[in-house]
Amino acid sequence: MKKALLVFSGLIFSGHLFAAPAQVALCATCHGQNGISTMPIYPNLAGQKEQYLLSQLKKFKDGTRPDPIMKGMVAALTEDDMKALAKYYAELK
Repeated sequence: MKKALLVFSGLIFSGHLFAAPAQVALCATCHGQNGISTMPIYPNLAGQKEQYLLSQLKKFKDGTRPDPIMKGMVAALTEDDMKALAKYYAELK
């Protein structure tokens, strides 16, 4: 049981396979627990296309899409973090 738990934990916290819970929790503040925002000013992320989400995250980070709030949110994200988040939200229904 411990071995299975360790393997599962390793998969969850691997940025290559899944978005880390802390990253998802940060996004959930505005975009909702399951990617469905409860506030009309914030877009839903659930079910968006993975490439679109990744593209937008990159644009926020490099300043191509200026938004001071999102620039701060993505500042510490790595390329792998952004890929994992895009994949996570794209797979939500």
